[in-house]
Amino acid sequence: MKVVDPVCKMTIDSEKAAATSQYKGQTIYFCAPGCKTKFDKEPEKYLGK
Repeated sequence: MKVVDPVCKMTIDSEKAAATSQYKGQTIYFCAPGCKTKFDKEPEKYLGK
């Protein structure tokens, strides 16, 4: 499944994601561990809430 990394906006394959996080019952996929780290610090910033 194609997904978009919320930090860098890169489209990636969910099965090949470098990292994932759980947020409010959803799995968020990332292209690299650095994007996951940024998201985990400020998830609302990247999800536009």
